[in-house]
Amino acid sequence: MISRRRFIGQVGLSVVSLGTLDAARASARTQQAPAPPPAAPNNMLQGVVPLTAADYEARRAKAVKLIADNRLDGLFIGGGMNLLYFANVGWWLSERTFGLVLGRDGALTWICPAFEKARAEELVPAGGEIRTWEEDESPYRLIGGIIKDKGSASGRLGLAPDLRSFEVQGLRREAPELELVNGAVVTEGCRGVKTAKEVGYLDLANAITKTAYRGAFRKIRAGMTQQELGTAIAAEHQKLGVVGGGGPQFGANSAFPHGSRSPRITGDNDVVMVDGGCSVEGFRSDVTRTIVVGTPTDKQRKVWDIVKRAQRAALQAVRPGAECQDVDRAARKVIEDAGYGPGYKFFVHRLGHGVGMEGHESPYLVRGNRLKLEPGMTFSNEPGIYIYGEFGIRVEDCMVVTEDGGRLLGGLESTDIEHPFGD
Repeated sequence: MISRRRFIGQVGLSVVSLGTLDAARASARTQQAPAPPPAAPNNMLQGVVPLTAADYEARRAKAVKLIADNRLDGLFIGGGMNLLYFANVGWWLSERTFGLVLGRDGALTWICPAFEKARAEELVPAGGEIRTWEEDESPYRLIGGIIKDKGSASGRLGLAPDLRSFEVQGLRREAPELELVNGAVVTEGCRGVKTAKEVGYLDLANAITKTAYRGAFRKIRAGMTQQELGTAIAAEHQKLGVVGGGGPQFGANSAFPHGSRSPRITGDNDVVMVDGGCSVEGFRSDVTRTIVVGTPTDKQRKVWDIVKRAQRAALQAVRPGAECQDVDRAARKVIEDAGYGPGYKFFVHRLGHGVGMEGHESPYLVRGNRLKLEPGMTFSNEPGIYIYGEFGIRVEDCMVVTEDGGRLLGGLESTDIEHPFGD
């Protein structure tokens, strides 16, 4: 049993001495740290090194190799996260097509509404060509012309998987000479494996969210609303220099993996589950912690321990060359062997998802996914047991595949239901 006073004392913000947080901070910083903003006296972003033009060039160079390896003549990327990833260009999505053709030769050719050219010139990387289309012209014919100009015999154009349906249909209709293929082999082949710098951002983002939870959990009390706890979590993130948050679920609502619309107020012996995150240089954290207000029941304690053992089994299954489904299987076996099976009966979702610039992205740790793990891949590790009408338990940390196994990101690993941050 843990008293409320002891719990509050353990979840203070005295994190400077924690080696795991120092390491996470160090992996994303430079020696010359900018002054922290006045609104964030505990700013954990001090000294973080932003992405440079060289980082984006390296991403595109890897994409060009994958384009060639897969016998494509180019890749078309529309506005959205992939455009941010490869070119650091954010563009408002509208019915007017804007995007980038990345050629097999590495050339950048931009497709732009004519009246937007001046704005595009402010945003796009130097050295690329901007081709424009007027309001009564077709951007899709323009794209077909780019591939034709490259002297391609096959006309195989990869399409980024987040391209919108009307753009895919427009290409089929207006550029029928092109062979349109799924470009995920390029986009996911790049984004799925993080560089050391990107892992550093993820490490720090997860450390920040766990530290923010730690501060907010000091305020948990019987009679608290979900909104009050959510506001406290957001405020703690802000103190640490980021915009972030977490969605609390109380009591029986915690049996809904993504929450219930029915508001609840905490009571004694209520489970409190919080899932949320923040972003460092565009890379997301994803953390879930589950505790109990007051003294956990024997069943709550037992279920939490099963879930934690499943998380550890999953981490032990992570190694280069293992299949994504192997990691899901390792966690699921622990839960099924403990009587909470079969299949998705109580552990109702996959083990995890890729995490990076998006909170959920490819690849996925799920049965049937035979993709082999590579060093630098990052995932959530979030087994859970959900008992409708009673409570749910989930423990979630992000992890990275290393050269010889895997490790959790952000430190502050929970050890039992009364120690959500390993104190």
